This record gives sequence, C-alpha cells and structure tokens, in this order.
Amino acid sequence: MGLERRLLYRSGFWEIARPRHPFTAGHILIRLSDPSTEFAQASASDWLFCHNLVRAALHDVLGATRFAVMFAHRWHPLGSAIGEPVAESSTPSFHLFGRWDGETTTPGAQLSLPAHHRVGEPEHNLATTDAAVREALRLSRPEASVSSEPWAGAAVERSFEVEPFSDTGPLVRTVKTGPVHTLIEPVRTVPNVRDIQPAELLAMAAALASLPLSGGLSGFSCLALESETGDTPLRVHALGRSAAEDVNPMEDLFRLPEVSLALL
Repeated sequence: MGLERRLLYRSGFWEIARPRHPFTAGHILIRLSDPSTEFAQASASDWLFCHNLVRAALHDVLGATRFAVMFAHRWHPLGSAIGEPVAESSTPSFHLFGRWDGETTTPGAQLSLPAHHRVGEPEHNLATTDAAVREALRLSRPEASVSSEPWAGAAVERSFEVEPFSDTGPLVRTVKTGPVHTLIEPVRTVPNVRDIQPAELLAMAAALASLPLSGGLSGFSCLALESETGDTPLRVHALGRSAAEDVNPMEDLFRLPEVSLALL
C-alpha cells in the first residue's frame, strides 16, 4: 500500500506524520521539516518532545505501551529491504513503532517480508485512527509549541533543561558485538527514550557518527530498543551496511530475543 504522507503535527524542527507505507496503525514517522537542520541542542530537545508527544497519543488512541525506533544513518535500504522500512526520501527520518495488545499484525512480521510483499494497514482504518491521533496530539501539546515559527521548539527545549551531571565522564558507551554490529547506550541506566536527556541523545548521535566505515561499509541501519524490565539501559543497535554485503545483518538481528520481543 502506498499512501501520501499524512501530516499529523508540526513542531519547531520536526514533523509527526503517517509514512507512505505504514506497517501497522502504530507506525509513525518523525522527520525533519528542513533537511539542512543541524542535530544540536535545540533540535534534539524538539525531537524528544515530538517523540514523547506521539507515544502519549498512541497510548491514548491505541493503548500502545511498548515502543521501538528504527532509522538509517548514511544508508538507504536496497532491494527487498528485509528488516527495515523503505526510504521515503533523503530527509532524516525516524520510524516509531507503537505496540499494543490485540494487534492484527506486528512491525516485525511486516519487516521480515520483502518490501513488495508487505500489506500494511488498510487505508479505511488509518483514516479514522489518524483523525484520533491528530486530535490527541492537539489536546496534549503545550500552548507554547503551537506556533509554526521555526524557533517554536525553544519552549520545548526549556522543558527538558536539567542540572549538569556531577561528574565529567562520558555520557554513552559503545560495545562492538560483531563484525558489523555495535551497541550504543547511555552510561546512566535510562530504560526508555522518554527519560533520556538531550545531552545523552546528542552523545549517542555523536557516537554513531564516529563509528568507522571500514571494510566497505557505507552506513548503518539502526534500531533503538527500550528495556522491558527497567534494569538495563536503552540500546541502539547499529549495523554496518554495504551495497556489496553478502548477508543482510538485519536478519541476524531479528533473531536476538530482545529484538523479537520488541518487534515480533
């Protein structure tokens, strides 16, 4: 199914929209309004605002209680795109998947299929759901962010201000678990995206940007998974990708128990 991208909400830097190929009613896109915008303190804070806003709306409308985020860094899915959404444009975009009891299909079930075999959510169902999500977003957004001016996100940034950390150590750690597989996670035990701080989000982005593109790699497919138990930190799985790769690493990633639990 191919829909026109349906805008649900626009903030200072980011848009909340229904992707052109939604896998489920809980599949939402968060994308930059201006692709040239630098990922810095203001835009990172606005991203967190949009993420928290839309997950609250999906909880209100669908009863979603679990969430995962997928995105590509310097990479565009090729061919059948097993394990990842097809690229809609070159604009930086994040795919948010809300999960709830009673789903008729799951993000993992769709991602496990070749792109041209994915069925997705029927349009007549999405029209009703999107109207409800848009209304939930409208009702829950702070009045300070209603403006469509480019710096409306400044009010959002203030809402995320925190006291500086007491130590000067690194905010994130990276752990290489395979030839093309790296884990990026906050040093502080942050179980979900909702509780992460802008400085930690920026540090995770910097860690991803610093990963070496060796062995013919051209970019990364990334999956952010929240802790199901709360005793482990939020993790970003970054998989090195290449157009010449012999094996799609996303297929191995989907066999990990924590990934299967989150997406399948």
